[in-house]
Amino acid sequence: MRRIGVIEGRVSVLDRSDWAKQPGWDLPRNPILAAGRNFGCGSSREHAPWALEDYGFEAVIAPSFADIFYSNCTKIGLLPVELPEEHVKAVMAAGHARVDLAAQTVSWNGGEASFEIDQETKRRLLEGLDDIGVTLQHADAIDRYEAERERSGPVTTKLA
Repeated sequence: MRRIGVIEGRVSVLDRSDWAKQPGWDLPRNPILAAGRNFGCGSSREHAPWALEDYGFEAVIAPSFADIFYSNCTKIGLLPVELPEEHVKAVMAAGHARVDLAAQTVSWNGGEASFEIDQETKRRLLEGLDDIGVTLQHADAIDRYEAERERSGPVTTKLA
């Protein structure tokens, strides 16, 4: 997983669900996606955040997120930023924004807002750690445990 620090660039706007049904509709490839309320609802599988990340988005700004979608985003390094709806609309109108995870701020031409994020999630995103990366930070302790624990059966972790 890549480290997240500051994400700056043009903003793609996804504020109407019927746009994708319009002929010739296209979602510009930008680092930031600004969207409507309850973004990610109905997409609890990992594929929804993966698709956004594969498309090139690094952050999604919305007034609210579906819980599982939010969690899945943070696990792959896609930053979900929850802001009040009026700030999201201002970001959409500005068309360019800067998201600073360390400072927990979003700034755009004419405004700035702060956002909340769980501190452990923030640390993991700043350090580029997924679940496996967090586990591997304890590799020495895991190795010690495996070497010292009593086994009551055949050894399956090493072939001698």
